[in-house]
Amino acid sequence: MPVALLTVPALALLVSMLLTRYLAQGRGPLDHPNERSLHDRPIPRSGGLAVLAGLSLAFLASWLLGWGETELAWIWAGLVLVAGTAFADDLRPLSPLIRLAAQLGASGLLINGGLVWEQLVLPGWVLPFPDWLSLVLSLLLTVWMINLYNFMDGMDGLAGGMAVFGFLGLAWFGWQGSAPGYTLICLGTAAAAGGFLVHNLPPARIFLGDVGSASLGLLAAASALWGERLGLVPLWVGGLLFSPFILDATWTLLVRLARRERIWQAHRSHHYQRLVLAGWGQGRTLAYGYALMAAVMVSALAVPRLAVGEQWLLIGAWGVIYGLIHLRIARIEQATQR
Repeated sequence: MPVALLTVPALALLVSMLLTRYLAQGRGPLDHPNERSLHDRPIPRSGGLAVLAGLSLAFLASWLLGWGETELAWIWAGLVLVAGTAFADDLRPLSPLIRLAAQLGASGLLINGGLVWEQLVLPGWVLPFPDWLSLVLSLLLTVWMINLYNFMDGMDGLAGGMAVFGFLGLAWFGWQGSAPGYTLICLGTAAAAGGFLVHNLPPARIFLGDVGSASLGLLAAASALWGERLGLVPLWVGGLLFSPFILDATWTLLVRLARRERIWQAHRSHHYQRLVLAGWGQGRTLAYGYALMAAVMVSALAVPRLAVGEQWLLIGAWGVIYGLIHLRIARIEQATQR
């Protein structure tokens, strides 16, 4: 194993942890509680800067070591655009159109770097997309991942934990596929998120802010597309790794659309928020969330050793599990309302 795959993530974790501790002392913008919050006092929301500082070491090391594939420069450019716009929004709210324009611009940079959703790959089945559809789906995938990560960043330790589990899974596929640059970026992201988590676990002393959640969402989309482009991991497996976030956010959005709610307004309709409000508290909800993320990661890592039929069984099993989780949460809510 190259020494850099151990030392650089370790440095990323240390830098992120120390900078998070510094920022948690009240530096930067504050997140003031409102009727939709799960916290009851102002909390700094500049933790994303510490995560960016940590993972920047992984980008720099990749270039210095000659592992900087062409895609890496485009990912970095997209990251700078999204992070810069999100941080400006943290300081002073921007128009949703400005934020969307930055997200579309970042998606366009990824596409220009070859990170395109070119085909639907499922176990034993491949469906190529027409060029126009490929571009549209790539834009939608990236923009949705940026926003859903923001939506799911509403509880202590949740978004950082998803980054740790998700990017560690992607790093494993990179290591198995002998792609050191890809592996280093994913490990660096997981390590930087881990350093932030030290001060974000319940009760959190600091939040990611939009700069952190938007950046992690972009990196999740980019890394999943990049992994498929390199032949390391099918996109559906990358989606499985982040499925605790993808399914919760997507289901909640569809339900709110069906109810004709204003989807751009803050709310407390996500499954994790409903559990906290039902009396579980953030600590217990987070513990179950981490157990789910760990189980998903183990399942995803097992995919290359499974036959086609077994992969379909795995997909079906997780569909049933997520359905049961949804029903269980509804019953917990009903029990507390009696």
